[in-house]
Amino acid sequence: MAADIQSTVPVLPSLDLQQSVDFYTAKLGFKEVGRYPDYAIVSRDGCEIHFWPCDDRRIAEASSCYIRANTRELYQEFVSKGLNIQEPVVREWGMRELYVIDPHGNLLKFGESV
Repeated sequence: MAADIQSTVPVLPSLDLQQSVDFYTAKLGFKEVGRYPDYAIVSRDGCEIHFWPCDDRRIAEASSCYIRANTRELYQEFVSKGLNIQEPVVREWGMRELYVIDPHGNLLKFGESV
């Protein structure tokens, strides 16, 4: 029997670990679940995102992850927490997507099938 893969976990660059944790918890509804001198972990609804310290903003601006989620509900939630983001858009590949860029430039793509 083949081993099964449980999940994937994005590991994003962070210019400031505390600032990343603060943004993801206050604005995106994640909870901090792990904090180490050179690493941080947040989680929400079974989805984890990890962060490693990086001092080059260009690396963060070239990083992204895709998160399957209810984009319309998240849009309302995120806007109510002060995020200035565009409404979800249906893309030609059949996904409704909501894009959020964190303070360091990482792109979070929240998507759901339409």
